[in-house]
Amino acid sequence: MTVEEIFEQTSKQEVFDKSIEYWNSGKTKEWLDLKIDLVIGKREGYYFWDMDGKKLMDVHINGGTYSLGHRNPEVISALIDATKYVDIGNHHFPSPLKAKLAETVVKASTEGMKHVIYGSSGGEVVDLAIKCARAATGRKKVISVENCYHGHTGLAVAAGADRYCHLFHAERPEFVKVPFNDVSAMEAALKEGDAACVIMETIPATYGFPLPQEGYLPAVKKLCETYGALYIADEVQTGLMRSGKMWCIETYGVNPDIIVTSKGFSGGIYPISAVILNERASWWMTQDGSAHMATFGGSELGCACALKVFEIIQREETKKNVAFISDYLRKGLEEIRKDNPDTFTGIRQNGTIMGLEFAGKEGAVYVMQHLYQNGVWAIYSQLDPHVLQFKPGILCTKEYCDELLEKMAKGIGEAREDILKEA
Repeated sequence: MTVEEIFEQTSKQEVFDKSIEYWNSGKTKEWLDLKIDLVIGKREGYYFWDMDGKKLMDVHINGGTYSLGHRNPEVISALIDATKYVDIGNHHFPSPLKAKLAETVVKASTEGMKHVIYGSSGGEVVDLAIKCARAATGRKKVISVENCYHGHTGLAVAAGADRYCHLFHAERPEFVKVPFNDVSAMEAALKEGDAACVIMETIPATYGFPLPQEGYLPAVKKLCETYGALYIADEVQTGLMRSGKMWCIETYGVNPDIIVTSKGFSGGIYPISAVILNERASWWMTQDGSAHMATFGGSELGCACALKVFEIIQREETKKNVAFISDYLRKGLEEIRKDNPDTFTGIRQNGTIMGLEFAGKEGAVYVMQHLYQNGVWAIYSQLDPHVLQFKPGILCTKEYCDELLEKMAKGIGEAREDILKEA
């Protein structure tokens, strides 16, 4: 059967039934219990359609994966062109595409970056970033922040919130977590001089995008330098021009030792991720360049897609559009907040990275449900469900923003009764 035939000949109920029986029963039931009966069918730009034809505006964009929109035609064209010449390639050897992308990424990154190593997912390259820090320092201890999220692979999940590691007994004694925005707690964890690294999402996404307090991230970087640890900036959800800068960490004046990127790096078309390393962090390559390998890491097809992504996001019109929609949507959301002062309580923002705060412990869950009914898909923050993750794509038009704000106003207004009842 072709993909088209599978979609056309399968009912939505069949998808639910087969997913419960053969795929992930818990996740499928969880969404249905939340009244989100979504099975995505057609998708284009910043819209997708449920299998039953319901049209939704996508402001979750799968954590930034679709920052350039679903099925971006330029990225698809780059992939199709690449398939005429290459496949995934061979991970043992260099290639023109891998070399060109690495050069492009290094030149677009913070000062001192020297090398790029590829993966195929965010968790994979977080694992690699931690491995690089351990190799460079000869230390094992890893410091992260409470309620953070770095993926579900071995080292990544150990660095993340208990929600994701406890069930699988993935906790490790050398992984230490400290409160976000607490410089004293960070120093207490570092001052023993045994930490390989601090790994931080520049703005913790799954925790609802709490913003770093003024001076916090520079202070953490200085502490890392003082105590000999490396600073890893997890930019999987905040990087690639979503803040108006290539990497969100730049907006806080911090030059990390390692940057991790994934999701939008692929254009949402072909899996690829990367670790960007300064000279100290890439030390291991001078000792044994084959110490780390990934069969699908830096696939040549993925490199072709990522090269097009970098071309698009570095265009002047893209940078100007990020500034426009960040300002335009903020003004519109503030007006909605004025109309709902008892339920819509705050806006956290850095460019197109936004967390919308609502009253009650789970206010964002109710807002998500009502927005869904009104044709908007945004997801609550799993580690702080009073915050709605609101992540518009960076190529959105004014017309899209106007439609979005109208539907946001309606959905947030309709959620008021549910929020106040719970609050």
